[in-house]
Amino acid sequence: MIKGEKELKETNIQVVVRLRPRSTKEITENSAICITTTGIKGKEIHLRPNSYESTSKTYTFDRVFGPEASQFLVYNEIVSPILREVLKGYNCTIFAYGQTGTGKTYTMEGDLNNIGDTSITIGKYCGIIPRTLMNLFEILEREKDEFSVRVSYVELYNEQLNDLLSIDERKLRIYEDVNKKGVVIANLEEVLVKSAKDVIQVLQRGAQKRQVAATNYNLKSSRSHCVFSITVHIKETTPEGEEMLKVGKLNLVDLAGSENIGRSGAENKRAREAGSINQSLLTLGRVINSLVERSPHIPYRESKLTRLLQDSLGGRTKTCLIATVSPAKSNIEESISTLEYAHRAKNIRNKPEINQRMTKRALIKDYTDEIERLKLELLVLIKYILY
Repeated sequence: MIKGEKELKETNIQVVVRLRPRSTKEITENSAICITTTGIKGKEIHLRPNSYESTSKTYTFDRVFGPEASQFLVYNEIVSPILREVLKGYNCTIFAYGQTGTGKTYTMEGDLNNIGDTSITIGKYCGIIPRTLMNLFEILEREKDEFSVRVSYVELYNEQLNDLLSIDERKLRIYEDVNKKGVVIANLEEVLVKSAKDVIQVLQRGAQKRQVAATNYNLKSSRSHCVFSITVHIKETTPEGEEMLKVGKLNLVDLAGSENIGRSGAENKRAREAGSINQSLLTLGRVINSLVERSPHIPYRESKLTRLLQDSLGGRTKTCLIATVSPAKSNIEESISTLEYAHRAKNIRNKPEINQRMTKRALIKDYTDEIERLKLELLVLIKYILY
């Protein structure tokens, strides 16, 4: 760490709620509105399960977005400040949680097929990920510092990790790297990208490989958890004239939707998927409860999802949870569950720590060590196949 820089103290993770408009299906079914906000943005969301009740329950969060809130507003209010922290050298995570069909993937990705000319502008329906990439390259190119940007895209489907950017189906493995102070995925492909246009093409390619299926809630329901990671290296020169590399990382996580299996219409394979999704989300809930209660044991290892999010929940990362909910009475049970989940998460405390600056020599050694480790794994695998 450069002299004069200090670690931040413990801080609560940021929790945001986004309320979507009623869907066409909810309007057709005449499902009443029972969750409301005051205006496009605020800090409160109001729940009135029955129209005959004179009072409503109010939840307070760091930020609440109403149904009229645009993709640009959500990005500008929440993500833009987080990107600035990444560029200072922090690891940050934004993850979307909520019932199937409430707008998680819309919030995180938006319409990736309607981006337009990515070298000039971005479509109004584009979500957090493409906007972050556009904004990132605008800032880096404006600052004129030497930089590199690498991205990875991993899917967790039925407790199996899949690399969405790899052309082959290599086996991925999670392990704890003491040197990097966190959980690492071995064999995950990191793609070097040189412009926003490059990276959006990579994102589109990965998104096409993601597991989706139709349910009663959503015609294109995400059946997997996905983590899109952006790692930025920026060259700096110290007052003594030594060249150093500042490293920041942003994890953008789109969780599969929580759902009531009976109501979602899931059968056979889809029901098994839903069971796996719900199980990993239950484990996530237990981790959140354990962190809030300051339990001596946090059950991160009970699910691959919670291992992936280990540093983001109770670790050294700056974290934001975006909870998405439906306003309709037909989804009231799931909406209450999401709001309660998010309300508990407000009490999670992280201790964000700026990444240590690296010399170019140290970075090259890191990559050399990784190559040697992979060679060793390959030799072991060859021996296993041959003998």
